[in-house]
Amino acid sequence: MGELLKHVDSPSDVKRLSIKELKQLAAEIREFILASLSKTGGHLASNLGAVELTLALHYCFDFPEDRLVWDVGHQCYTHKIITGRKHQFDRLRKAHGISGYPDPAESEYDLFKVGHAGTAIPCAIGLALGEQIKQASNDSDPRRVVAMVGDASIGNGLAFEGLNNLSLVKRQLLILLNDNSMAIDATVGATATYFSRIRLSHTYDDIRRTTRTILEHVPKIGRSMDGAVERIKKHLRMVIRPPSQLFEALNIPYFGPVDGHDLDSLIQLFTALKEVDHPVLLHAYTKKGQGFSPACSGPSKFHSTGPFQMNGDAVTASGKKGLPTYTEAFGDHLTRLAREDERIVAITSAMGGGTGLGNFRKEFPERFYDVGIAESAAVDIAAGLAHSGLRPVICIYSTFLQRAYDQIFQEVALQKLPVIFCIDRAGFVGPDGATHHGVMDIGYLRMMPNMVLTAPATEIEMGLALEFALHQDQAVVIRYPKDSVPEARLIGKACEVPFEMGRSVSIGDVDDADVIIVSFGSLLSCALGAQERLIKQDGTRVGVINARFAAPVDERIAALLNQGKRIVTLEDHRLACGFGSAVLEMASQLDLPEARLNAIRILGAPRKFIGEDARRQQLMDAGINADTIVETVQAMLHPTEADERPDGPETIHAQTRAGGGSA
Repeated sequence: MGELLKHVDSPSDVKRLSIKELKQLAAEIREFILASLSKTGGHLASNLGAVELTLALHYCFDFPEDRLVWDVGHQCYTHKIITGRKHQFDRLRKAHGISGYPDPAESEYDLFKVGHAGTAIPCAIGLALGEQIKQASNDSDPRRVVAMVGDASIGNGLAFEGLNNLSLVKRQLLILLNDNSMAIDATVGATATYFSRIRLSHTYDDIRRTTRTILEHVPKIGRSMDGAVERIKKHLRMVIRPPSQLFEALNIPYFGPVDGHDLDSLIQLFTALKEVDHPVLLHAYTKKGQGFSPACSGPSKFHSTGPFQMNGDAVTASGKKGLPTYTEAFGDHLTRLAREDERIVAITSAMGGGTGLGNFRKEFPERFYDVGIAESAAVDIAAGLAHSGLRPVICIYSTFLQRAYDQIFQEVALQKLPVIFCIDRAGFVGPDGATHHGVMDIGYLRMMPNMVLTAPATEIEMGLALEFALHQDQAVVIRYPKDSVPEARLIGKACEVPFEMGRSVSIGDVDDADVIIVSFGSLLSCALGAQERLIKQDGTRVGVINARFAAPVDERIAALLNQGKRIVTLEDHRLACGFGSAVLEMASQLDLPEARLNAIRILGAPRKFIGEDARRQQLMDAGINADTIVETVQAMLHPTEADERPDGPETIHAQTRAGGGSA
């Protein structure tokens, strides 16, 4: 750890430094981030690019008395380091450590636990309006408000809704636009093109002159801003073609572009602009990956990394290459099928690489669409493509697809259009934690008519699920986790049969079984492991079914229940409204005696937010593992007296059956 950084434990320590020392601190923070993330992994490139902006903000404002709102939040590492959390970076994105995103549970300097784009501007407006109302009723000094927004987020619909309502604020509010021309992949869309054109048209001297012009014309503290903005605009037009038309059209005072790595100028700008008594937007250019050439040249690769080893500028990933992931299997199968079916087009929301579409994009560039951080628009574009007779495959992480719920309902399900939703990162996602878990998609999708929900258990099933989806005349959902596919030898040949609507697949003989484990999706190998242990332990007759479908559910499962079989369902999803709930709903239609309904147990995620950890450990903590399956089966077959008491486990099972309990 650097000599200056050793003594920085709060923003007050930063404020005591000279500008020269601040520049040294910035270099030490970059070294610290690199050293820490090489061991833990995390969001590297974006944080290397935001060091000076963050230091200057904390130098000029008085957080947490003043209010700082982050958009997405994955660029907050410098903020965490200087607000007393640097000694916890060895536990970054790990259990009992610190989050990779802002988290109010960690520090009073974090206002919102946030991991989605577009939220900072409207949240900041709310904070500013709150201060505006309080200021009108008393004479207390108002808190200043700052929103830190990335250039990819500014194109999000929610951000524009915020900008559209900025006129509500009649007091200070600084929107800091951190423009690095990158989201996770290169930023796309008209807004991104506009910013890129501006960036390419400016030399470094242009940017320096812009900064000087702003500083010369921002009035000193206590003087009115009336007329100052117009004077700045006039002089900027004389120096360079102003990039402010986009914001001027919305009547938003715009300043910039300025150099986001120039600490001297940033401190002068923030000192002046924090006294402006109405909202303003400051546009700063930064370099994603600044100070680390591999991240500068490959910012997408270094957006979010696992642990890595450094040898100068040479970087190698730590760990061995294992089995392919579900994401890789999806990308390979979709590219293969696209060679055979010209109707296939792929759509993603700033996640081309993350969703495994890299090869598809290279091979079929004219059939690939990245719409940026605009999930709602992505769904409606897919609806239009489907209406045109094409087969759109829309690839979005589960946590982000939640943002497009209404469009899925209105423009796809209601119209009965054959859009294929490939939902990556379904279930627990590991170190990104609660903001990114995909444990609610079954619940909000299976209630919609004209929607088919599937989940492949293996690499082969991924291809089979896609082939099935391409032949349907309605929407099909294919959900899968951020995980490696299981070894083929663990599953056998049973999962190689083609998908049929609403039909499950039995792994071995289930007719002779006393208990049947019904697994939905990627947890099949876990179910098979529990089956093997139960057979070895006491010869329990246990069958396993690979459900394949959560809507419609195979009626054979209810028929087996009616035959006297005990059933345990398994899913990487919330207990409420998930696959197990679907089985219960189907069973309730059969008018079964209560004893038969009591023969169902559901294993899934509890109704609470799960923090950062390895995916495997998150599943263990949620009780979604072979140990819990074995214990559940044994309790069903050999109930104790406690199990029969109203306050015993049977009551817990009854609550679970209702969909409201926790694992």
